Amino acid sequence: MTGQGFTVITVALDKTAEDARPWIEKAQPTHPALIDTRHVLADLYNVVNVPTIFWIDERGRIVRPNDVAFGTDTFKHITGLESARHLAALRAWVSGRTPAPGADEVRRQQPLPSAEDQQARAEFGLGQWLWAQGRPAAAERHFVRGGELAPHDFTIRRGTMPMRGIDPMGPQFREMLQSWVGAGRPYYRPLPDTAGTKEN
Repeated sequence: MTGQGFTVITVALDKTAEDARPWIEKAQPTHPALIDTRHVLADLYNVVNVPTIFWIDERGRIVRPNDVAFGTDTFKHITGLESARHLAALRAWVSGRTPAPGADEVRRQQPLPSAEDQQARAEFGLGQWLWAQGRPAAAERHFVRGGELAPHDFTIRRGTMPMRGIDPMGPQFREMLQSWVGAGRPYYRPLPDTAGTKEN
């Protein structure tokens, strides 16, 4: 899609720039790769898990809201999502073969934060500030409260783990994940066409 005015921008939500840097350097991306240590992107776009993808047109409008998509099928055995489905839709939009969803459809599918979600973000932000001030015990209370207010928000629940000295890929994360999905709740919430399903 080079030469068609299309630009990929990736943003890592991480504790520090140094935590994300080795992954970016290993990938050697040819597109802008940013690091968001304050979770500003998550706040602005209501990102509750990664990877989250949205399409933004040349006028700065969101033309496809938060979706789960992968560039490869590396994790298909876990997610059940095929990368080809989203990539084909993206290529069709960029090339002009398929129009983006209309504004009404985008608004209908765009998840909006509830009052509790917003309070959870405030708890996370305060916890992060306390952690940066060298007050981990005080930060812990706010991190826990943020997760309680918005248990579906894994950028909070999982994102606080490195600051709390917990491996975000370790046994505590796996236990949290199993508890969540074991109750019949999805870890990822892709849009219907990405998931390969039709809405009821």
